[in-house]
Amino acid sequence: MFAVFKTGGKQYRVAAEDVLKVDKVKGEPGEIVEFGEVLVVGGDSVTLGAPTVAGATVAAEVLDQARGPKIIAFKKRRRKNSRRKRGHRQEFTLLRITEILTDGKKANQTAQPRPKRAPAPAPEASDTASAAPEAATEKPRKAAAKKAQKPKSKAPAGKTKSAPAKGKKNKKKK
Repeated sequence: MFAVFKTGGKQYRVAAEDVLKVDKVKGEPGEIVEFGEVLVVGGDSVTLGAPTVAGATVAAEVLDQARGPKIIAFKKRRRKNSRRKRGHRQEFTLLRITEILTDGKKANQTAQPRPKRAPAPAPEASDTASAAPEAATEKPRKAAAKKAQKPKSKAPAGKTKSAPAKGKKNKKKK
């Protein structure tokens, strides 16, 4: 099931467990926030809103409140000795979508615990032993291939004998 909702003047297409970055909304990390301006709800059948879907909400857990990278706005007017430099960091909220609700249902106000993933199985000893020598031999092969690709540079074309400089006469001493 998916939904398209609107917040901060932008529209977002989301499904359950999606993580997205939106313009700042009120809420502390761990809280559940609801978005009521749902434009489309999809799944087995698609419901379009006119302008919004009645009774549909999107619930999300606030993961973090942070600020984006610094943007520098530098303005200069040529030959006027006028410059302005301003910095700006946009605030955003990191959300994880918990539920997409229809028919006026209410969202759970507590964040549900996330299922923990099982750790990846360790590779077998025979695999690591065979992989290590191959990795060690790759570097010399690549280096040899690079050397083979480089064209050999020739000596610069020029006169082989040194000629006397022009404009100067060789005078013999008497």
